[in-house]
Formats: sequence, C-alpha cells, structure tokens
Amino acid sequence: MPRKLLLPYKSGFSHFRAPRGLHDSLAMNAARSGYRVFSANSTAASTELAKKITERLGAELGKSVVYQETNGETRVEIKESVRGQDVFIIQTIPRDVNTAVMELLIMAYALKTSCARNIIGVIPYFPYSKQSKMRKRGSIVCKLLASMLAKAGLTHIITMDLHQKEIQGFFSFPVDNLRASPFLLQYIQEEIPDYRNAVIVAKSPGAAKRAQSYAERLRLGLAVIHGEAQCTEQDMDDGRHSPPMLKNATVHPGLELPLMMAKEKPPITVVGDVGGRIAIIVDDIIDDVESFVAAAEILKERGAYKIFVMATHGLLSADAPRLIEESSIDEVVVTNTVPHEVQKLQCPKIKTVDISLILSEAIRRIHNGESMAYLFRNITVDD
Repeated sequence: MPRKLLLPYKSGFSHFRAPRGLHDSLAMNAARSGYRVFSANSTAASTELAKKITERLGAELGKSVVYQETNGETRVEIKESVRGQDVFIIQTIPRDVNTAVMELLIMAYALKTSCARNIIGVIPYFPYSKQSKMRKRGSIVCKLLASMLAKAGLTHIITMDLHQKEIQGFFSFPVDNLRASPFLLQYIQEEIPDYRNAVIVAKSPGAAKRAQSYAERLRLGLAVIHGEAQCTEQDMDDGRHSPPMLKNATVHPGLELPLMMAKEKPPITVVGDVGGRIAIIVDDIIDDVESFVAAAEILKERGAYKIFVMATHGLLSADAPRLIEESSIDEVVVTNTVPHEVQKLQCPKIKTVDISLILSEAIRRIHNGESMAYLFRNITVDD
C-alpha cells in the first residue's frame, strides 16, 4: 500500500509553515506516494503560485520544459516518468490567455500518452468563464474549452470562484470550485482596523447576492448601486425574423407577439446609507476597472470616506493600474489566482492575498482520497 502524505493543517486558512527538516522528508514521501506536480506555464512570472503550492506540500515541481518555438507553436517535454501516478498541472492564466490554454492542453495530452493514472488540472482562474451564455449568434466558448480539456486527458479540475456556478455542468468529470471569500474576509478583519464602520457594496444588482453574503458574515450593512450601464443585447434587426414576412401575407391574430418596450437606464442611485462609512465593493473579477472607478466616484459623492475593492481574480487589463491610481479607490485587494506583479509595480494601491494554502490542501486531500467538505465549511452558493 502506498504511504499517504499527511501534512499538519491549521483551521481557519491561516498561514502554514512547515517545521525545520520537514520539507526533505515530505519530498521523499511525495515521490513514493505516487503523485507529481507540474507547472504548465512557460513564463517565470506565472510559476510563482506553483512554487508556493509545492513548498506547502513539501514537494518539488516536476521536471518539464514548456516553451514557444520560433513559429509560435507550443512545445511541452516531460522529463521524468509519470506512469501510474496522480499528476497535478498548475496553470495560472497570464495576459496571453490562448497560449496558456494551449500549454495546458498539450501538457495534459503529453501526460496522458505517458500513462499517468489521473491528470488533475489546478486552474485557479478558469479562462473564458465570462463566455458561458449564448449571445445571439455567438457560442458558449466555456463549454467548448471544457470539452477540449476532457479530450486532452484531464480527469478532474480544481478551480476557484467560477464566474457562473453553472459552468460546473459543462464538464464530464468532477470540478471542485473552491472559494476565496474566507481569505478576503480575513483580510478585511485584520487589515482594516475600523471595518466595523464599513458597509458592503454591490456595484450592480447582479452582484447583490455575493455582497449580501459578505455583509451577513461580517455583520455589516449592505448597499447596492443601481443604474450603471449594463451589458445587454441591443434591440436591433439581427435576422431572427427570417424568413422575411410577406407584405400581403395574412397572420393569424393568435400568432402576434406583444411588442417589448425598449430598456432605459434609470438614474444612478445608491440603495443604502454609505455616508461617513467605509465602502467595501466586492466582486469576483476585476478586469476593466471603469465600472469600479465610476462606482467609487458615486460612493464618494454619497459621503463614503474610504473605498476598498475586493475580488478573487485580478486580471487588471489594459490601463487598469493607471486608472486605479488616479481614482478615488483607496485600495484594491485581489488574490494571486492570476499573476499581477507588473500591475502592482505600476499601482501601489493593489494588494495581494495568498490562496496557495487552500489549493495545496485540495491537492493533498484529492490524492489521499479524503473528503473535500472541510474546505467548504459554511460555504453557500452565493459565496
């Protein structure tokens, strides 16, 4: 029977430090216990999370080479035997999303053809998760990616805060959707001294459930911003009336559909009192920050004296660091599911919360066949 790897685990997702001399023995156990951890990233900046996870596990990153050839093709070479082992591929998603996806697919297929027993993808931020709904003649790209990962050989996925919980249904294998909220809540309690005078803010009605969950756990008030620009389909002629109606054709009265009134954006209002309070805006993704900057300006006008933005995935695309630096936002707090060291150098307001602890514990539990329920204590769908 293979010897199970047991690590000391402290409840509450607090910082874990292995005792001196423990790393060497754990690394030997990792090699004997039949699992390996690889990083599928070709850039050094994107492997930081993988290094932190393996340090917590007391293991070493598997030997592999991932690089781009001169013609732009991705090449992956596995430099050690993985036959009959559980293999975990850690893949963080940098700005070049498509390259990262191909690196993951090719590495998974290389491990599959090398006779790995199970191939588990550790993808903290799942790419294309915003494209999980049908938009006119578009496509549900997230489902396509799920099918590609299964075809490449993945048998399990560990991810964090999927943009839509229903994305789990796209996969034909198990998906563990971990939550970052315990770490962000801990940051609020430890790093914001007067957080008791705060109010949790949803920058749109769609984010109200997440904000309500934070407010209930912290015993704080709740505010919702209503009236911002929404990403909705335009009411235009898109060919859905084809075949075209004939001018002289008669239509049965029972087939006539009622006309829908055009949408009009209401004036921006804040439902809830933020005057003289700290406003904490919570969301799952910070990408284009214009909506967060606009929300911060509104909250300042309503009397909030400090504004924090908390989110799991800090994509921070385009000019996000500059816009944050010039805005009324006092601090943006994100986790390290996505590498953003360059953005932090451009904007000191950006802070990072490390979530490698929960990912390493998920890896340990999956390999040892232990229950994952401990990682979802008091977690609800809205978190």
